[in-house]
Amino acid sequence: MAAVPLNEASRGEPADPEQPDLEARLVRIREAGLYRRLRTVESLQGPRVKLDGEEVLLLCSNNYLGLAEHPKVRLAAIAAVKEFGTGAGSSRLIAGNMSAHERLERRLAEFHQTESALLFGSGYLANIGAITALAGPGDVVYSDELNHASIVDGCRLSGAAKFVYRHRDIEHLAWALEHAAGRPALIVTDGLFSMDGDRAPLMWLVELARKHGARLMVDEAHAVGTIGPGGRGVAADCGVADEVDVIVGTLGKSLGSYGAYVCGKQELRETLINSARSFIFTTGLPPAAAAAAGAALEILLAEPQRIQRLQSNARVMREALVCEGVRVGASQSQIIPIEVGEAERATAISLRMLEDGVYAQAIRPPTVPDGTSRIRISLMASHGKAQLRAGAKTTAAAVRLILADTDPRMQTAQPRPLPSAAEELDAIEGAEIAIRPHGVRSPAA
Repeated sequence: MAAVPLNEASRGEPADPEQPDLEARLVRIREAGLYRRLRTVESLQGPRVKLDGEEVLLLCSNNYLGLAEHPKVRLAAIAAVKEFGTGAGSSRLIAGNMSAHERLERRLAEFHQTESALLFGSGYLANIGAITALAGPGDVVYSDELNHASIVDGCRLSGAAKFVYRHRDIEHLAWALEHAAGRPALIVTDGLFSMDGDRAPLMWLVELARKHGARLMVDEAHAVGTIGPGGRGVAADCGVADEVDVIVGTLGKSLGSYGAYVCGKQELRETLINSARSFIFTTGLPPAAAAAAGAALEILLAEPQRIQRLQSNARVMREALVCEGVRVGASQSQIIPIEVGEAERATAISLRMLEDGVYAQAIRPPTVPDGTSRIRISLMASHGKAQLRAGAKTTAAAVRLILADTDPRMQTAQPRPLPSAAEELDAIEGAEIAIRPHGVRSPAA
């Protein structure tokens, strides 16, 4: 057998002396304030958890409806292990396609009122698989600048031309579509943006997609179970779900399990089965994860009050933070960002909060753009109102302590009486990037 020739970069030549080793790379990461470490949760994912041996209030979980610890969800997973075993055994195209998968796909398609659904191993794999299957060389993918990293990487891997439009800026996207007229196009956006908690302007995106013959793909990972009729997401809340070509959802947030899915027409499902490499070349989802998600979906449908409790908790937390003098941006969702600027500040605030018994992770580049590091608070329906108000006080104290000497905005930021907070909340309620059709911007834009 002939030897496989090595390329020029792998002929045993010495490594580039200027290429940093891993230790040097880690030093630079630490110096930039971007070093990450794993913390260990040693309990159920409830409002309070045991973290690294200490009990803390959890304010950074995506277990939005509190279903990851629900007895029915846990029992469904146990029953699936007894029936199917612990793993799928292989790719679904070989011998890993199980009735548990197909049962959940039918339920998800019915939930989203689409023709079909297809499970993936994670939201990351779902976005990469869908984008690379639907766009390629010669096509153009249009992506919001604050889309999730999985969308960014899917665009890169697709081989298509990429245009990144300014966050929620319809005019910028419209301009780009006009200048690339005639080329196959895919518009991709988060439904609910994971780091800012704001929503995509889907009615206008649908209008642009129709006008230019583009496909529209919406990642509803953080909106399923939290927004819209029955928790069906932003597209359903806007009344345009039937005009979105590709809906991506996750099983690992509101549904308390693991995995993800893509919904759409039957031809989309068949295309993904035959073209999405992140589906074809990976083992099928563990049947226990599918069964647990199915049980969580049943609870969501039977108990819509969980969504109402989550939304109420979000209002309580925003109000409490504003009362304490903390600026929380325009988010109206369960995701509340407290932007503090530099990575070191966010890390210091997070550590101070943890010392005082509240866990909310610092979010730093590359997850968010440089200069926009933040504490990202995410809430659960299972939080109590008193827990949230106490957590807001702890958060505000840490923010004031760390930022007092470095951020002029915080030098006079003190707890406010409720009337002033209510006035500020009224302003937040009306805060939108208000871009009107036909290029007319409101004064708020």
